[in-house]
Amino acid sequence: MGYGKWILGGAAVAVGGVGCFFAAPLIAAAAGGAGLLGAASTGTAIGTLSGAALTNASLAACGGGALAAGGGGMAAGTTVIAAGGAAISGAATVGGAATVEKIKKDS
Repeated sequence: MGYGKWILGGAAVAVGGVGCFFAAPLIAAAAGGAGLLGAASTGTAIGTLSGAALTNASLAACGGGALAAGGGGMAAGTTVIAAGGAAISGAATVGGAATVEKIKKDS
């Protein structure tokens, strides 16, 4: 086992995390629009919102709720989504590199 796949995995974590950080509003809004996040701090179902209200409520829900309600708010929601993207990117890259290494070894 070389260090190459771990370096590649580290790079994927960085790129995946940054990519998901910038895509967090879209990801959260998609989840909220699909009805996966429940209700906003106002009691309104997130799935019935649109535009900036949908994005903001969805990010806050991903972050544990609105700041006023004791949650982490939109910033925490963005962090949660970015961290999830980084973890998935890194795991997929290291797993893929290990698979390719195994295939090469068996060939």
